[in-house]
Amino acid sequence: MVTTDWLEEEVRKVIPTCDVEAIDLNGTQDHFHIRIIDESFEGMRPLQRQKLILNHFKPYIPRPIHAIDLKCMTPAQAETAGDTVFHPHAGGTGIHIKRIQKHQNRSE
Repeated sequence: MVTTDWLEEEVRKVIPTCDVEAIDLNGTQDHFHIRIIDESFEGMRPLQRQKLILNHFKPYIPRPIHAIDLKCMTPAQAETAGDTVFHPHAGGTGIHIKRIQKHQNRSE
């Protein structure tokens, strides 16, 4: 099974200096939000940033990982990004949820 800790370790293999936080969106270990903050993203377009990570996870999609929502930012962008994540499947149209849910899931 895929865990948030494993995802974070895998992201650090691609970008060792990053600040990374993975959230299991459904508690089913197959839909994740990953927030990655690193200075190396400066000057890169959002899709370029995401491709670095998605290329690493290709062997795991669609099994055992069904969906990864990535938020790749510079430290300056992270300061103004807010404290929500996007859940692409919630309610059929997607919703923003508080990142605090990660901490609630770990204590269950």
